[in-house]
Amino acid sequence: MTAFLQDLGFGSATAIDVAALLLRVALGTLFLAHAWLKIFVFKPAGAAGFFRSLGLPGAFAYLTMAAEILGGLALIVGLWSSLVSILLIPVIAGAGWFAHRANGFWFNNQNGGWEYPAFWTLTLLVQALLGSGALALTAV
Repeated sequence: MTAFLQDLGFGSATAIDVAALLLRVALGTLFLAHAWLKIFVFKPAGAAGFFRSLGLPGAFAYLTMAAEILGGLALIVGLWSSLVSILLIPVIAGAGWFAHRANGFWFNNQNGGWEYPAFWTLTLLVQALLGSGALALTAV
């Protein structure tokens, strides 16, 4: 495996380093996609209204969008990936609890169940444990 990774240009990276890279880029991209959805599809005011409909302050929508953008970018470039992953867990766990819990487990239920946010929460924990991996700005 090491020779294969070297042939791909990963130098002395291990399979775990490359796995952490792939996971953090996927997580970061998903956070950016969710921020994009709130900004360009639902619009910030619409997202704030949705948060209020859940009994949360509308300002949490703007904080969530900021966390998704900053956290997503940090994960993609590998900047403090373990810390960023831990800090993003309440964001996605909150989505599962406040927005999806009442819809049942399966995410294909109307308005999405809590299956996907639960899995996403677990993947953030795995990323935190793995660290930044290959091609990262920081090692942790």
